[in-house]
Amino acid sequence: MKSWDERVDEVWADASGQEVGDEIIARIDALAAERGADDARAEFERAGARDSAGRPAEAVALYRRALALGLDDEHRPQCVIQLASSLRNLGEYDEALAIIRAEEDLSADGPYRDAVAVVHALILASAGKPARGLSVALLALVPHLPRYHRSMTAYAHEIADRDT
Repeated sequence: MKSWDERVDEVWADASGQEVGDEIIARIDALAAERGADDARAEFERAGARDSAGRPAEAVALYRRALALGLDDEHRPQCVIQLASSLRNLGEYDEALAIIRAEEDLSADGPYRDAVAVVHALILASAGKPARGLSVALLALVPHLPRYHRSMTAYAHEIADRDT
């Protein structure tokens, strides 16, 4: 028999490339129900299904609940990233920025640091600060470049000043 995680992954694999709607939400909700209402991971998956279906307001409440219940080190940063992104979609830029900036410190050396930077850049761009958003994105790319770290970092900081 497949594990709960494998069955969740299977639902997401089935949803790949298609619009997420009520059927995927129902499938995720059924799996979440197996773990109970006080399971952080189940709430996280329920939030993700709603987020993917274009229901960010519903997702935000569930992401908050998942974080309050306590997620493991793999899913907590994902939840924070997705929460900040949903808040951006709702136009809650100040809260989204506060959440993603706090996560930058926590994920500085983690596997999600670039995803955090991308969401940070998107929030800034959506909040009317596209030059700062570009700067954040460029600074995230600098460590991946084979050369030019100093000059690209300086350019990124220079660009950020255009939104002041």
